[in-house]
Amino acid sequence: MQNGTPIIRVEHVYKAWGAFTALNDVSISFNEGEVVCIIGPSGSGKSTLLRTINRLERQNAGRIVVDGIELDDDLKHIDAVRTEVGMVFQSFNLFSHMTVLDNITLAPRRVRKWSADKARQVALELLERVGLSAHAQKYPSQLSGGQQQRVAIARALAMQPKIMLFDEPTSALDPEMVNEVLLVMRDLAESGMTMLIVTHEMGFAREVADRVIFFDHGCIVEESSDPQQFFSNPTHPRAQAFLKQIKHAA
Repeated sequence: MQNGTPIIRVEHVYKAWGAFTALNDVSISFNEGEVVCIIGPSGSGKSTLLRTINRLERQNAGRIVVDGIELDDDLKHIDAVRTEVGMVFQSFNLFSHMTVLDNITLAPRRVRKWSADKARQVALELLERVGLSAHAQKYPSQLSGGQQQRVAIARALAMQPKIMLFDEPTSALDPEMVNEVLLVMRDLAESGMTMLIVTHEMGFAREVADRVIFFDHGCIVEESSDPQQFFSNPTHPRAQAFLKQIKHAA
């Protein structure tokens, strides 16, 4: 599990689009091996935080350091960080004209410069891990949404990243498909992978998180290293109202 060594440092990060402030002076660090669930209302800055950590969005101010590399405008630094950080989105973003196996082996062959045999071997091992070894030669359109998301997770893991970012990975799925993706993520969390997860799955967050962060209006308004306590008795009024609303909607 987590060893207390910060692998990500976010320092006074500010991000805005025009008059809208997505991140407002956010400072936080994440430890190696830690599983952190990030929750909060839509538009509160959760996904923007993940996207700045992977430099899909450029912050307006502040510093982000990932595994000792500062994310600045140096393309070499950006590429180095992205090589070590895997990301899974709401939409699966699989290449529709490529088989499942080809989707997974593409990046390791091009970026890691692996041989076709090594990339294939790793891909098949990952497909077995996510329960899809029988679907290697299928195309994304032949899979369910839950299966496609599991392929997307396997594709990210094929690069052997140190950190995995999940941006609401189950929000686009039908309810019956959610659990199959969460099972894969639980297994990944138990393996010791550093994971930052933006999610609305409160039961999952309560079960797997080492730490829970609650966002509102671009700020971290509550943070807890005791998820059971947080979900039972949050201290901030905004977090209390949010969780009450979630319970009523369930």
